[in-house]
This record gives sequence, structure tokens and C-alpha cells, in this order.
Amino acid sequence: MMLEPTLDLKPWFTVLKDHSSPVKWEDVFPQDQPIEIDVGCGRGLFMWNSSQKQPHKNFLGIEIDMKEGRRGALRLKKIEQPNARVWGGDVKLAFEKYVPAGTISAVHLYFPDPWWKSRHHKRRVFNEQFLAQVEQVLMPSGEFHLWTDVTEYWRNAATTVRGHARFEELPAPAENKPEHEMDYQTSYEKKKRRDGWPIYRGRWKKK
Repeated sequence: MMLEPTLDLKPWFTVLKDHSSPVKWEDVFPQDQPIEIDVGCGRGLFMWNSSQKQPHKNFLGIEIDMKEGRRGALRLKKIEQPNARVWGGDVKLAFEKYVPAGTISAVHLYFPDPWWKSRHHKRRVFNEQFLAQVEQVLMPSGEFHLWTDVTEYWRNAATTVRGHARFEELPAPAENKPEHEMDYQTSYEKKKRRDGWPIYRGRWKKK
């Protein structure tokens, strides 16, 4: 997908500095309704599907790769989707300064970069600090969703969440049979499932 770097994608794509700190959600979404955050939304397949299937919710993608985030936002702009937006920037900074505490109904983390080498593990988005931020932004009974195809990443992350006093584990989502080419949670899930990789899925509720 070719995308002109100067193309104005507002309000579907903005960067963190475009917003107040903390943000006022009425400045982001036209409708006052539950907000779900997609961490590392990439090209936005989850956002594109979910915002259309669930118009009673607002969806915010946060993507550190500006080029990928803009591609996802362009998908939303083309259909003028009112309940989906993409922020370009670091999710940990967004959670620290921009997302008001206790205002999010769900946080989704799908197929995060595993940073394979041990010396690079510190670059992984998921760690105890990130989980503490997730707990902070979630409202009571808000949910945290984590999917990955990397066994070691899954074991470490699941163990960390299970050890957190404020999270209760819920039944994992079942693997659906796709009804069409776009009927996947993310583009990465589509690729991995077609290649025969197992997908680990977790879901937790804030107590």
C-alpha cells in the first residue's frame, strides 16, 4: 500500500504531542462509549474489523512505527470509520502521560515483537512495568488480552500476569474458523496460522 508521507490523516492518525496530557476522550472520539486499546496495532486489521463489528465501542491503536500506523489509519480513513483512531508513539509514554487512569475497558496486545536475543529482551513491550500500566489504565473488570505464537514469550508473560494480585484469569478465546480473507485478529495471525503455527491466547480481568 503506497502512502504519501504528507497525506493528512487526521483525525484517524495523530501523534502523542497532538493531544493534551492527560487526554480528554471527547476530543478523540465523537461518541462517548467504552474504549479499547490495541497496543502495536500495525496496519490495523484488528481495528478495522472490530470497529465495524462493534460500533458501540471506540477503538484506539497505538503504534510506535509511524509508517505502519499511518497505513492502518488510512484503512480507517477510507471507510470514514468514526469509532477508530490511531496514535503514533510509544505505548508506555501514552499510558504514563496521556491515557487517564481507569478509563479503558480492554487492552489488546497481539503478537508483540519477541526480540529473540537475550540481550534484546529489555526491548520487549511486555514486562512488569507495562503490566502495571495496563492495570492502571483499565477500569474495574476491564480486560487484558494477549496473543503470541512464541512459546517462551507466552510462558513468561502468562506467569507474570497470573502472579499479579489485581488480575483474574478468564477462559481463553477459542480459535475461530475464518469466514473470509480478512477474518483474522491480525495479519500476523493469518500468516502464522496458514503456516501451521500454534497460537497462545490469554485473557484476564482486572479485579
